[in-house]
Amino acid sequence: MIDIPASLAVESYCYRGFTDNAKTAELVNQCGLSRIEICGVHVDFADESAFDGVIQTYNDAGIHIVGLAVCEFSNDEARERKYFEFARRCGARYLAADFVIDTVPAAFDTAQKLADEYDINVSIHNHGGWHWLGNSQTLANVFANTSSRIGLCLDTAWAMCAQEDPIAMVERFADRLHAVHVKDFIFDRTGKQQDVVVGTGNLDLRKLYETFEKIGFTGQAVLEYEGDVDDPVPALKQCVEAIQAKMRA
Repeated sequence: MIDIPASLAVESYCYRGFTDNAKTAELVNQCGLSRIEICGVHVDFADESAFDGVIQTYNDAGIHIVGLAVCEFSNDEARERKYFEFARRCGARYLAADFVIDTVPAAFDTAQKLADEYDINVSIHNHGGWHWLGNSQTLANVFANTSSRIGLCLDTAWAMCAQEDPIAMVERFADRLHAVHVKDFIFDRTGKQQDVVVGTGNLDLRKLYETFEKIGFTGQAVLEYEGDVDDPVPALKQCVEAIQAKMRA
């Protein structure tokens, strides 16, 4: 059985209302978690002089930075190298990524080169039906033409927004699955999405974690809830409790 509090990370974008990293670390601890995937709200990936201070703040709070999100790749090696440098310093194993469509395939080649050099994976973040990398057909084509260094950071809610089955995607892309954003949406009659506590919307939490066990998932599960910007902790705690409850059921 997976140890949820020890294995689960949280996406720092959940705390985007709090840009001070010491405060963000405090809020992560209040949720009972000790891992974070950090985004550009909480670190300027272009400013290497700030890297060590940000990392130390989380280390001092007992929080490990496990990944970066969402890093834009456009075949700009100098800029993109800084993502990997931050990841190397903090011990992160993957970068959740978006690729600018008119820069591929060159952008894939540059990302693979840096991933090999730093031994850190690049993980495509599917971002809904509007996103060119948001569907299984395109992802399968990308993976057929890139090395395993280019994989997937699957966002379960955005997969559903694209009318995909996120659990089927976990199985289909098991060999390229570096991370999973565990997130849940409900939809109104127009198709507009709303964040909800995971498991209370359209995501089958128990089946998701059973599928993790089935495929031997060794990547990073990352909790994400984008509601309640001014006070996300209560809902995030409910999310952690919901995952634990489904795993005990």
